[in-house]
Amino acid sequence: MGETLIKVEGLSKKFCRSLKKSMWYGMKDIGSELLGRRHGADGVLRQDEFWAVKDINFELKRGECLGLIGHNGAGKTTLLRMLNGLIKPDQGRIEMRGKVGALIALGAGFNPILTGRENIYVNAALLGMNKQYVDNKIDEIIDFAEIRDSIDAPVQSYSSGMNVRLGFAIAAVLIEPDILIVDEVLAVGDAGFVLKCLNWIDNVLENTALIFVSHSMPMVSRICSSIMLIDKGRVDYLGQDVGTGIERYFGSFEDGEAEVTFNINDSCRLLEVSILGAGLERIPSIKRLANLDVKFVFEVDTRIQNPVISLFILDSERRPIAVCINSELGENSSTTTTGTQKKYEVFLRLSRIQFASGTYNVTFGLSEQLHSKPLFRVRNAFKFSVVSGRTLWQPFELEGEWSKKLAEGRP
Repeated sequence: MGETLIKVEGLSKKFCRSLKKSMWYGMKDIGSELLGRRHGADGVLRQDEFWAVKDINFELKRGECLGLIGHNGAGKTTLLRMLNGLIKPDQGRIEMRGKVGALIALGAGFNPILTGRENIYVNAALLGMNKQYVDNKIDEIIDFAEIRDSIDAPVQSYSSGMNVRLGFAIAAVLIEPDILIVDEVLAVGDAGFVLKCLNWIDNVLENTALIFVSHSMPMVSRICSSIMLIDKGRVDYLGQDVGTGIERYFGSFEDGEAEVTFNINDSCRLLEVSILGAGLERIPSIKRLANLDVKFVFEVDTRIQNPVISLFILDSERRPIAVCINSELGENSSTTTTGTQKKYEVFLRLSRIQFASGTYNVTFGLSEQLHSKPLFRVRNAFKFSVVSGRTLWQPFELEGEWSKKLAEGRP
């Protein structure tokens, strides 16, 4: 195992919601520090104060990457600022060994009037590099950023993606850190440049302890060897099972109850959706490759002769991954008619669910005939989760037949 480069113990930071009180508390805290007392060390919150980060503990070794995830406002930025030395913690201690590099808000410090080339020299000077060193590296920076045609134009004419490209290139070429902090710097940029940045991270990771912050879960699973989920300033999950951390992150979003998004002429009504054999679980679980049995009870206007059910299955990131349509509902349902309403009871078996482990959300729709415009749709009609030995975010093993050459007659 590599040497421990980051060690955090009991790290906490509090802020005040009132500006006036914050300024008053700040003056008192400065006075306390002059007397040798560390403010906040007693752990007591004063009026209008709150813990932005509370009791964070972790270690990171060389060659390891910690993914830091959580909702906006969860405390990620506050934690990064303390790790980067921008603000002091109120409690706990941070131990960091080696040179620290941070890729945060790339391009934010560029002078818009200066050219890209001039900004390279300015940023390098802030990093402590001399002109001769930058002269030897500037072509490499420009090539990495892929903006040679615009390098002598004012930065104010750059797009947001070009700013990030130049900022990342400066950091990638000039910084050789032992500890690297990367915060959402790949959110802006085309796929080609993102791939180049990921390859660069792969190369430096062997000799670096990396903290990677992103809302892109596939990117987190691609890079990170461990994960920390922060919720309201506290650690909700910390471990090496990246898939579990990501699933808990998605599970923390409140989807809400079933919602009718439209209902033409109030002609339809969904009365019941139940997953058979699921017990009383809030989100029923099935094993991967098992069957999913669902019961639907709904009413439609008797003028609708042959209603068609459409189910749209979405994954944790609300991407549609499957659809199921019943075009012969009349032959596969029990019906009763009361006045102008016809009540249907229908059962559906989805055989051998092959989805990866995770939580799935189903939208229920009705139309009058196949491929016609929908009459009725319910978002969040029901949810279910798939449980398996594999996680959604890790590669799986394919079975292959190995040989020296392809057999005769095979393409």
